[in-house]
Amino acid sequence: MRLAEERRPDPARVRRLVFLCQGNICRSAFAEAAARSAGLRAASFGLSAASGRGAHGPAIAAAAALGHDLSAHRAADIRDYVPEEGDLLLAMEVRQLHRLAADPRLRDRPRLLLGRWTRPALPHLHDPYGLDDRYMTQCLARIEKAVGALVNTFPGARLS
Repeated sequence: MRLAEERRPDPARVRRLVFLCQGNICRSAFAEAAARSAGLRAASFGLSAASGRGAHGPAIAAAAALGHDLSAHRAADIRDYVPEEGDLLLAMEVRQLHRLAADPRLRDRPRLLLGRWTRPALPHLHDPYGLDDRYMTQCLARIEKAVGALVNTFPGARLS
């Protein structure tokens, strides 16, 4: 999978994984929690998020079933995101990569699709918001496995 919108990082320079999706209440919120649980530096934001909003109830329940707590999560919008040296932006969908590429503040930042680490690779991790609980759990489980693969790919993002 090779997409023009991606900007590959030097894996040795990645210090923090930054997950993003649309609203930062399901996928990216969970990815951040899973990454932190795996001992990685992580952050998340949404491209159209209502800052301060809690995680989506079904996402909280599905995350809990997978051993992660989203109850304290508060959404952050792209305007709230403060880039740091060594950030790698990880999007859930190709259209989100397009948005990053068009953003003057973020277009030069390394960015990839999180789905490149799922097995099989899924370039589009469909938004589970408003879908059934079974898909929510399936989506978050895919994200959890992808995050697990990131631990070895980006060792510089590990907490000391």
